[in-house]
Amino acid sequence: MDAKDKELENDNAEKGFDSSAETAAARGDPDPDGASQTKEAEADPPHDPWEVGWEENDALHPRQSLSKARKWMITFIVGSSSLCVTNVSSIYTSTYGQIIPEFHISREVATLGLSLFVFGLGTGPMVLSPLSEFYGRRPIYIGSLVFFFIWLIPCAVAQNAATMLVGRFLDGLSGAAFLSVAGGTIRDMFMNHELSAPMMIYSASPFLGPEIGPLIGGFINQYTTWRWTFYVLLIWTAVQLAMITLLVPETYPPVLLRRKAERLRKETGNEAWTAPIDKLDRSISKTVMWSCIRPFQLLLLEPMCLCLCTLSAILLGVLYLFFGAFPLVFENTHGFTLWQTGTSFLGILVGMIIGVLTDPLWARNYRRLLRQYEARTDQKGASEPEFRLPPTILGSFLVPISLFGFGWTTFPWVPWIAPILFSGLFGMGIILVYSGIFTFLVDCYPLYAASALAANSFARSVFAAAFPLFGNQMYQALGYPWASSLLAFLTLAMAPFPYVFYRYGKKIRGTSRYALS
Repeated sequence: MDAKDKELENDNAEKGFDSSAETAAARGDPDPDGASQTKEAEADPPHDPWEVGWEENDALHPRQSLSKARKWMITFIVGSSSLCVTNVSSIYTSTYGQIIPEFHISREVATLGLSLFVFGLGTGPMVLSPLSEFYGRRPIYIGSLVFFFIWLIPCAVAQNAATMLVGRFLDGLSGAAFLSVAGGTIRDMFMNHELSAPMMIYSASPFLGPEIGPLIGGFINQYTTWRWTFYVLLIWTAVQLAMITLLVPETYPPVLLRRKAERLRKETGNEAWTAPIDKLDRSISKTVMWSCIRPFQLLLLEPMCLCLCTLSAILLGVLYLFFGAFPLVFENTHGFTLWQTGTSFLGILVGMIIGVLTDPLWARNYRRLLRQYEARTDQKGASEPEFRLPPTILGSFLVPISLFGFGWTTFPWVPWIAPILFSGLFGMGIILVYSGIFTFLVDCYPLYAASALAANSFARSVFAAAFPLFGNQMYQALGYPWASSLLAFLTLAMAPFPYVFYRYGKKIRGTSRYALS
């Protein structure tokens, strides 16, 4: 039996929850001391004949019942929803020129609208992800987009800054589901050997969205009132909500098995039929509590998690800082109009797309490292989490190079294309760093993968919320070259850590309480 057939057999046999401890941790089960491993060592309880499970070619199982075309359609819908939500974060920056005089506020107060939205995006998953494990993916999507739509309305009709700021924070909080739950939908539909391409598309969406925002917003605010920025977002959100409601089914296996048990109870009149999720001894409050606590345990107690999360947080902070810095550089230095400034973000966008397209090269390098490791250890199929870090190592050095290059090409006599080219290198570096860090955290902390990613998300949201608040003052006080150089030195100080963990990560994991040793 080859690996693909074995995987299919396991998929047909699963009861809605994978038997692995990794999946248990990803569900948010409070198991900080390895209780699940102790339970697995005990004798298996007798099988309950009234517990529903998956049958061969089960019509309810999304991996078996959905066609490949339907799976890809759902992938594009959740990916475009993620793109829509993250686009809303940055498109707001193109309204500054109109809302500052209209609301009689400073630029710092206006920038709070960006920071609060991003902070909402970072904190929302800690609540929405556990809720999806009780109610399923689809209700969370629909509820998320409904409230996301609702909180866009006060932003569109706001008559003062307070209304705008409150609406922006609640809007980010509502839309956070597509940065956390949506990845689970793709995992529900595709088997392991099929995951690479759909996950690459979905993973790129949250990073491409912020780059599209200033591009769209520049054209809108150049030729009409800022309120049309939010009217366009309302229309886009309504379209996404319609597609989610009409075309995206429930895909979470435990919830689907619960529905199967409910149907059998109704059809047979036998109330003994149950689903695995019905037997879980956990409450919503306990699950949410552990979802909020464990990420901070990893940040405080795990040096690898702390350093890599800090690196990715700094990069996202710099990215959001650029939404204020680019208008200063290109409008003041090169006389760009608002829509032309929006197009200057195409450099980062193209760089990110190039970074995504390099994924097959890194996948090939990963397989090469696996073969070499198998030859050294004679362990078939063995791997090490550190094998995920080569793209992060390259990206961590591309970023400071690009920031130095961007800063020292912002003089008026240097063609405007030069800093845009360096910003493209920055975009490519970000994607390479993130692609390695995300997969490394999942491999390194298999029992606590969801918590590790939540820690990364929280750290990124804090930095992305804070950096724009001082970015403009820094660029005006230090000058464009030295302000960019300061950011470059900051990222350069963090650049060696991925290489250090690549070389010595196994030894560090050996002393860790949470990491795979």
